[in-house]
Amino acid sequence: MTKSELIEKIAAKNPNLTVKDIEKIVNVILANIIKAMAAGERVEFRGFGAFSVHRRDARTAKNPRTGASLEIGDRNIPHFKAGKHLYEMLNK
Repeated sequence: MTKSELIEKIAAKNPNLTVKDIEKIVNVILANIIKAMAAGERVEFRGFGAFSVHRRDARTAKNPRTGASLEIGDRNIPHFKAGKHLYEMLNK
């Protein structure tokens, strides 16, 4: 599902809200999730799951084309863990 499909589904269930208002709400929610994760915070939606940031240590990798070694610095990686309700719905 894309963001525009999500907005359309919300609009279909809430005819009292305009599509522009729903789009603003979705954008604000996503922006706040991104800001929180950028600050290293965990974002949790009970029953759905939790977004967190994991640290990946620096490592040495190989260029598959040339075989040369490359140094890759440490990085922050976004991580999602499904909540109990979501996990149960997926594995009925």
